[in-house]
Amino acid sequence: MKKTGIAIITGSGGLVGVESVNFFSQFFDKIIGIDNDSRGYFFGENGSVAKNINKLVSNVNNYEHYPIDIRDKERIRKLFEKYGQDIKLIVNAAAQPSHDWSGKFPLEDFEINALGTVILLEEYRNNCPNAVFIQCSSSKVYGDAVNNFEFVETDYRFELPKGHTYYDGFREDMLVDQSLHSPYGAGKLASDVMCQEYARYYGLNVGIFRPNCITGGPHSGVELHGFLSYLVKCNETYNVFGYKGKQVRDNIHANDLVRAFYEFYLNPNKGEVYNLGGGRDNSCSILEAIELVGTILGKKVKYKIIESPRIGDHMWWVTDNSKFISHYPNWAINIHLEEIITEINANAK
Repeated sequence: MKKTGIAIITGSGGLVGVESVNFFSQFFDKIIGIDNDSRGYFFGENGSVAKNINKLVSNVNNYEHYPIDIRDKERIRKLFEKYGQDIKLIVNAAAQPSHDWSGKFPLEDFEINALGTVILLEEYRNNCPNAVFIQCSSSKVYGDAVNNFEFVETDYRFELPKGHTYYDGFREDMLVDQSLHSPYGAGKLASDVMCQEYARYYGLNVGIFRPNCITGGPHSGVELHGFLSYLVKCNETYNVFGYKGKQVRDNIHANDLVRAFYEFYLNPNKGEVYNLGGGRDNSCSILEAIELVGTILGKKVKYKIIESPRIGDHMWWVTDNSKFISHYPNWAINIHLEEIITEINANAK
C-alpha cells in the first residue's frame, strides 16, 4: 500500500495514541508523535507511558517523537509550520483523563483539555486546513443527567427496562448542559464544542468521538482512571466507589476506536459528533467485571465497596453506535470483553 503524507498523533504514548501510531503508520510516510508523559505527573510511576513511547521509537520505523506539552503554543506552532500542507491527519488523543484529578486541579485540567485543543485547532487551520482533525472527546460531556432515568436494580447491575428509549444505549440526542459534569467533563465539553465550531465556522474536516471506557493491552490503568486495566492488574484491595458496584460501563478496545477514526478520515463529515463504545455486548458492571476476571484469569479479586460514588460519576453507560454505523457501515466492533481482559493480563506480565 502506498504511503503518503504525515499524520500527527498527540498523546502518542497513551492507549489511543499507541494504537493510532501503530495503525496509521501503515498509511503515512511519517507519524509525528507528541507526548511529554504527563500521565506520569498525573498518576505517578504506575501511570507513566514512557515505556510505550520507547517501544514506538524502537519498533515503528516511520515514527518521530516530540516530547511537547500541547499547551506550548510556540513549539506547537513551529512543528505545524515545519510540515505544513504535508500534514494530512491530526488525531488529538492528548488529555488529562481523570475527573477525580480534575476536581483537585481544575485550572490545569482545563488548560490541557480545552486550551490545548484550541491551540492545535488554530495551527491546523493556519497550516494544513485540508487535513482531517479527529478529537477524542468523552461521554462525560453529557454530565450526570444520564443518571436521571428509572433504573432497575438486579443482583449484579443497574439496568434500563426493555422498551426504554435508551435501552440499546445512549444516543447523541441527549442534552449536554444543566447537569454536573466534573471539571474534567466541562473541559472536555468546551473542547468538543470548539471542535464542532472550527468545523462549521471555518469549514474544516473535524470529527468528534465520545467514547466511554477505552481499554486494551497497553493501557496504564490506575485507580483514578482505566478501571478494567487497573482491575486486571490490581494485587491489592480494589476500591469500588458507590452504587454497590452495580454501575455499568461499556468497554471499547482502542483498536476498534482507531479503526473508526480511519473510516472518518477516508470520508469525513464536517463537525459530526459520534458516541462510540463497546455497546451492550461489551458492557459490564464492576461486580460483573470482578467475576469475569475471576472466571477468565482464575484470579480472586479482593474488593471493598465504598458507599459514596465519585462526584458526577455515571450510574449506567452503554453506547448506541447506530449513528456512526449508519454513516460508516463497514465498521463494527471486532474485539470483545473476554479477549480484552486476556490481552490486558498478557501485557501486564
